[in-house]
Amino acid sequence: MAAPEERDLTQEQTEKLLQFQDLTGIESMDQCRHTLEQHNWNIEAAVQDRLNEQEGVPSVFNPPPSRPLQVNTADHRIYSYVVSRPQPRGLLGWGYYLIMLPFRFTYYTILDIFRFALRFIRPDPRSRVTDPVGDIVSFMHSFEEKYGRAHPVFYLGTYSQALNDAKRELRFLLVYLHGDDHQDSDEFCRNTLCSPEVISLINTRMLFWACSTNKPEGYRVSQALRENTYPFLAMIMLKDRRMTVVGRLEGLIQPDDLINQLTFIMDANQTYLVSERLEREERNQTQVLRQQQDEAYLASLRADQEKERKKREERERKRRKEEEVQQQKLAEERRRRNLQEEKERKLECLPPEPSPDDPESVKIIFKLPNDSRVERRFHFSQSLTVIHDFLFSLKESPEKFQIEANFPRRVLPCLPSEEWPNPPTLQEAGLSHTEVLFVQDLTDE
Repeated sequence: MAAPEERDLTQEQTEKLLQFQDLTGIESMDQCRHTLEQHNWNIEAAVQDRLNEQEGVPSVFNPPPSRPLQVNTADHRIYSYVVSRPQPRGLLGWGYYLIMLPFRFTYYTILDIFRFALRFIRPDPRSRVTDPVGDIVSFMHSFEEKYGRAHPVFYLGTYSQALNDAKRELRFLLVYLHGDDHQDSDEFCRNTLCSPEVISLINTRMLFWACSTNKPEGYRVSQALRENTYPFLAMIMLKDRRMTVVGRLEGLIQPDDLINQLTFIMDANQTYLVSERLEREERNQTQVLRQQQDEAYLASLRADQEKERKKREERERKRRKEEEVQQQKLAEERRRRNLQEEKERKLECLPPEPSPDDPESVKIIFKLPNDSRVERRFHFSQSLTVIHDFLFSLKESPEKFQIEANFPRRVLPCLPSEEWPNPPTLQEAGLSHTEVLFVQDLTDE
């Protein structure tokens, strides 16, 4: 039976796995293991890459296609330090040097001619960069296999990403180009680059990017920096708003000498970073101030717009109210005019008043709501509608009313209804020769 996946891990890898999970907060143990395996169980590089992703910087294992930053290498103020190979000492040393000199000259001459001729037959495969991150990871793996894991923290990303991070963070970037075939590369890596003092200085003061010139990514950087010999180190920083090479160290340099040279370069150029930080802070403050001013302006503009909107709404409300009042006035005038016309029409249609001597006449006294009295004679044979039309035609009578008799108390059906489609006559209503009727105002009901 196959052992569980966790049992395939060593105790050291298990501890790194748990430590990486605590530092990054990733819940999935499989994702933590996959990330650490991508970085060859280098927990510092894995955490750095994870933090870069959280800050919006693409992972080094999924870099976006972007145009690399241009580095200024033509500054005449570049500090250059070259360590020459020691001269032969003694008769034996000079004798060996002179004997080997023709062989070295012949070897390197033939090698250069062969390489030059090979370019016409087959293009240099290093000229095509297809997997820059893979080149970095491959170099790191080979470096650790040969020299161990005690080394400066490699920047696990492309050269362009390293430049971008150094520019954004305003840090020094130390670039190391490794010449696999050079006789001094092995000693430099083993004794100088892996020195604890050198590791401490590099990890605390700068970013460190390294690659072999046999890799396409390293070869591309080599073509840009144009080193003369190996080992080769270049110090790059943001200077005059451009990523600029401010120091070049070439040759087999010892640990103490390397620390002194790097410290000298950083001290000589620290003022540029301080100036750039101040400028950035000033730009940020200016940007914040401008943003605050813009926000205040927008708030004021919104307030003015809100005031103007309320004014427009108030004007519109007043206009609608005035129009409504005007419409009501017109409607009231039309109603009064129609009412007056109706009163006049009713008055014209009234039958003539009977004479007092007419035995079929009825004398009716009307008590109006305003306590006035109106008297008129009607004929017994006339409909109660005539009484209503007479009262309606009076100027002082209400618009809507009903007529009530007192003895017995009742409302006279003067207008057609379901009960009385044809209102009765005065005689049918039981009125006597002399009656007092009351007019009840129904206008507000």
